[in-house]
Amino acid sequence: MSNQPIHLKAAGPKNDRQAIWETIRKHGVDGQTFTAPDIRGQLPACPLSRIRDYLTCLTAAEYLACKKADKPGAPNSYTLKRDTGIEAPRVRKDGTAVIQGMAREQMWRTMKVIGEFNAHELATNASTEACLVAQHDAKSYIGYLHKAKYLHMTTKANTHGGLARYRLLPSKNTGPKPPKVQRIKNVYDPNIGKVVWSQEAQQ
Repeated sequence: MSNQPIHLKAAGPKNDRQAIWETIRKHGVDGQTFTAPDIRGQLPACPLSRIRDYLTCLTAAEYLACKKADKPGAPNSYTLKRDTGIEAPRVRKDGTAVIQGMAREQMWRTMKVIGEFNAHELATNASTEACLVAQHDAKSYIGYLHKAKYLHMTTKANTHGGLARYRLLPSKNTGPKPPKVQRIKNVYDPNIGKVVWSQEAQQ
């Protein structure tokens, strides 16, 4: 029986990368080396080509050190240089970070930490050098999470320019991945695998 976590059993490149990263972290403790076939041995459903591609990305971004194989056809060996935690690094083959979706990941993490907030405070506290969060993006995301009943409005906006204030409901802290606003304006929570609010259902 597979030991792969249930949230990683769905097929697809995104879940594969998360599974690969978690396997790398297990193989790479205490400076141990590993190869792409070693990772494949733990993830038989993941194509070897996809594992190699992600190892290339992680090497370019300096998460891994790569030692080229001495013999033709033998696999390269890798060492984990930089372990940044459970979340798989989102990087391209040239080592640059993929920032799409990063703002909402940062907002989701931040609202758990700062407690009560308005759109300005959330944008300010969630911003990093790599990804600045605009206040209008924070306001939009807050609006959808409020509609989905993930946020409780503690203070209403006022006519003097005061922004509404919110707090994440403890029961809605569903996991590490941010709820997504889909193109059809649904709110989908990947932590529980459900659409939690639908614009169509409100009409």
